[in-house]
Amino acid sequence: PTWAVTVTVLGWATVPVTRSGARAGDRLWVSGALGGARAALEAWRRRETPADEARRAFVRPEPRIAAGRWLAEHGARAMIDLSDGLGADAGHLAAASGVRIDLALEQVPVAGATVAEARRAGVSVQQFAAEGGEDYELLVTLPVAFGRDDALAFERATGLALTRIGAVRRGSGVHPTLASRAIALTGYDHFR
Repeated sequence: PTWAVTVTVLGWATVPVTRSGARAGDRLWVSGALGGARAALEAWRRRETPADEARRAFVRPEPRIAAGRWLAEHGARAMIDLSDGLGADAGHLAAASGVRIDLALEQVPVAGATVAEARRAGVSVQQFAAEGGEDYELLVTLPVAFGRDDALAFERATGLALTRIGAVRRGSGVHPTLASRAIALTGYDHFR
């Protein structure tokens, strides 16, 4: 009565960047903007038509292969795509690297279509975006020497924004704040 489809992709990387390379002192960056795919999903759940930007984000996500290669060539220490949402995937990166990640949610870049959906859900736009999945943007740790000029070079090379959203520290787990207040943050859990 149901169908299940599983896809496996095999490949190689000349400069592999895994989840496990983050170091205390690194800075945390994210490519693009978050929340578009979740905005589309929430509209469909209400049986409404999502905004075009949100629908495209969900239906036709663009793999950030060129962006990942650029980051690998420019000092990325750990990287993960945001398929389970920032809330969950930051946790995967922190656990694999054995570090603490401090997230400043007010810095999270948000897709335009996300604002109205977050208001409907009654949560901040940044939290709504951080808890959504299927964005497939890249969460990456880079050495402290990587700065704004480097982020601008990334944008020129890839056409994507690169935004600093946190820091890597000694310890464990993900510690999100919004306007300097600690908040609970979730993401997609495959075992729920």
